[in-house]
Amino acid sequence: MLPEILSPDYQFLEALEREGPFKAEACFQCRKCTNGCPVAFAMDLFPDEVIRMVILGQREKVLSCRTIWICAACETCTTRCPNEVRIAELMDHLKEMAIRENISCPEPQVLSFHETFLKNIEKRGRIFESTLLPAYLLRSGQFQRKWKDGTWPAELGLGWELFSKGRMPLWPTKNKGYKEIHRIFTGNKQKKTS
Repeated sequence: MLPEILSPDYQFLEALEREGPFKAEACFQCRKCTNGCPVAFAMDLFPDEVIRMVILGQREKVLSCRTIWICAACETCTTRCPNEVRIAELMDHLKEMAIRENISCPEPQVLSFHETFLKNIEKRGRIFESTLLPAYLLRSGQFQRKWKDGTWPAELGLGWELFSKGRMPLWPTKNKGYKEIHRIFTGNKQKKTS
């Protein structure tokens, strides 16, 4: 069941397509995206409903829904789409748009991970797991919770096990494309301020 319709933003789809293109208008609601989505059970709007809301100009509903934050970006939806709608990319773009417009995130833990993940890439040009998880735990408040409830020793034990098996290095490897990635982040920051 689709949520209630608010007054439409008739330029919403057009603006998104200029930034994509995502081909959202090609969606004919076959629901293959939703039927294949491994996290649909946790969403407030199914992927096909998000696409429909975008087409209907329901900017507020789309940018404040949990779905764009729950999306795992696994691209199952995009792969299954018979019309090649770039659903996973659209979900990520909607997430970034919600951040830019300071729309309250209904999934603060996901937002914390999202920001930590992007900062980790910006700093090194790639993910470095040895700093990603500790930074996320601090940013999200999970470290304090684990400290209070006494579960941090188990986390430390898991970290030691990963380190001893060579799965969590102490030093990051160099990324040859770091300068290009840095330019992408710099360009995005300039877009956001203009």
